[in-house]
Amino acid sequence: MELEMKTTSLGAYEAGGELTLTQEETAETIVPDYCPDIARIIRTDGSIFLHSRELRDGRAEVSGTVRVNVLYTPDGETGIRMLEFSIPFTAESDSRALPECQYLFARTEAEFLETRMLNPRKVFTHCKLVTVLTGYRRTPLQVCSDTAAEPSLGVEKRQEKQRAVLLTHIAEKDYTFSEEMMLSPGREGAVEILTSRAWGTVTESKIVGSKLIFKGMFTVSLLYRTAQGQCGASSAQLPFSQIMEVEGAAEQAEADIRLQLTGTDIQIDGDDPEGRQMAVTLYFHAAALLREQQELTLLSDLYSTAYEMTYDAAPLSLTTLRETMTRRQTVREILEIGMVADSVLTVEVRCGSVQVSREGGGVKLRTDAAVRALYLDEGGVPLMAERSMDVACQVELPEGCGVAARALCPEEVQCSLGDRGIEVRFPVDFFIEAAATEKRVCVSTARLDPDSPKDLTGKPSLVLRCLGRQESIWDLAKAHNTTIADILTANELGEAGEIPPEQLLLIPRKRA
Repeated sequence: MELEMKTTSLGAYEAGGELTLTQEETAETIVPDYCPDIARIIRTDGSIFLHSRELRDGRAEVSGTVRVNVLYTPDGETGIRMLEFSIPFTAESDSRALPECQYLFARTEAEFLETRMLNPRKVFTHCKLVTVLTGYRRTPLQVCSDTAAEPSLGVEKRQEKQRAVLLTHIAEKDYTFSEEMMLSPGREGAVEILTSRAWGTVTESKIVGSKLIFKGMFTVSLLYRTAQGQCGASSAQLPFSQIMEVEGAAEQAEADIRLQLTGTDIQIDGDDPEGRQMAVTLYFHAAALLREQQELTLLSDLYSTAYEMTYDAAPLSLTTLRETMTRRQTVREILEIGMVADSVLTVEVRCGSVQVSREGGGVKLRTDAAVRALYLDEGGVPLMAERSMDVACQVELPEGCGVAARALCPEEVQCSLGDRGIEVRFPVDFFIEAAATEKRVCVSTARLDPDSPKDLTGKPSLVLRCLGRQESIWDLAKAHNTTIADILTANELGEAGEIPPEQLLLIPRKRA
C-alpha cells in the first residue's frame, strides 16, 4: 500500500545557465561637415547601452549600441573637439543554450576599444565586446515533510529542520529619470559637452505590501568646452527613488536590485544663457531578485517495525547561507607622466572583473583598476596618461562558500599635481555575494506491504552495545528494529542528545 505523504510545493527560481559571448565590431566614420579636421586623436571612450533581451525556446539574443566618443585636437585650431557616433551590435547564443529559462540577464562590456585616424576626415574604430548572459528558470521546490500512517503499521520517521534561502520572485521594469544638474560652483559655463558618463547605485530598498521601493544615487560626470575654448569638468550626485510591483513577495524578503543604463540624454539647458545648468535624462532597466529565508521540515528517512517497507528519496540542493556585503579599499598612487603638467582636466577609473581565490581561512579578491587622466602640458596641449592598478581585498568567509563579486569606483577621483606626476586618490568598492549550498535527501514516496510482516525469528530480544562512531540513535533503532522512544525508556534517558558515546545501551526489540 502507498503511504500518504504530506508534500509542500514552494515557488522558487534558479540560475539555468551562464554563457560568455565575445565578438568584434568595426566601423569607419566620416567626420561631419560642421566639425573641424582631425589633427590628433587624444582618447576614445565608449558607453554600452543594451536595448533588448529576448529568450525564445532556450535561445538568447541581446542587442544594443556602443556609443563611441572620440576626443581630438583640431587641425589649425586650439582646444579639444569631440566626434560621437554609435555602433550597433547583436549577441546571440546557440539554440537551446538556456533551456526552460523565463528571465534573461545580460551584461556587455568593452574589453578593447580603439579609434585611429585614416585621414583628417575619416576614422576607423575597432572594439571587442564581452557579453555575459544568465538565464533564470522557475523550479518549484517539492518537499515531503511528513507521512500519515495507522499506529498498527509501526512506521517510524525521521524529520529534519533545515533553513533555506529561496529565490522566490524576479521582477523587471524600465524607467526614465530626469533631473537638473548645475556645474560646480565657480566654474565657467559650457557651450558644448565633450564627454559624459553616468552610473547608478542602489543604497536602500524595502517591500511595503506589493510594492518594492528602492532608492539610490546616479553619479554624472562631464567634460565640456567653454565659450573661451577652455575645457572644464564637473560632476554631481543625483538621488532617485522608484517603485516596482512585486505581487506576493514577503515583506522580509531581501532584494538584490541591478541597474543597467539603456540610454542617456545630457544637454545644456537652453533656458540658461550662462550654460551652467544641464538637463539630464537617464533611461535605465532595473531587475530585482527577491530572496526569502524559510525553515523547512524534511522527511529524510522511514522504516516500519512491523512490515517490510521500501521508499524513494530525491536529492535536494539547498542554499543554506547567503550573505551580501560591501568592502571598500582606498587607493593612492602616482601616475608618472615624465613632465610638468599645467592642469588636470579629468580622471576616471574603470574596474575590470574580480578574481576570487582562497587564501588560508579567507577569500582574496583582486581587480585591475584602469586609471586614465586627461591633462594639459605647460603649453596647453591635451595629453593622456594611463595606468592599470592592482586592488586587493581580503574577506573572511566560511569554507565551501561560492563567491561572486564586482568592483566599482563609486566616487569622483581626487587628484593633485606633484613633481613625479599626477597623484590620484579614489575608493574601490567590492560588492560581494557569498552563498553556501548543502545536499540533503528527502523521501518522496513510500510503500508498505501489510501482507508481509517482518520475520524476526532468531533475532535476540535484547542487545547491549554503545553508539558507534558517526552513528546516531536513529541508526541504532533502525538497525535493531526498535524505536528511539523504546531505547530511551529502557535506559531511563530523557533526551537522545544526552547519550555519551561510551555508555552501554540496552536495546529492546520491537515485536510485530
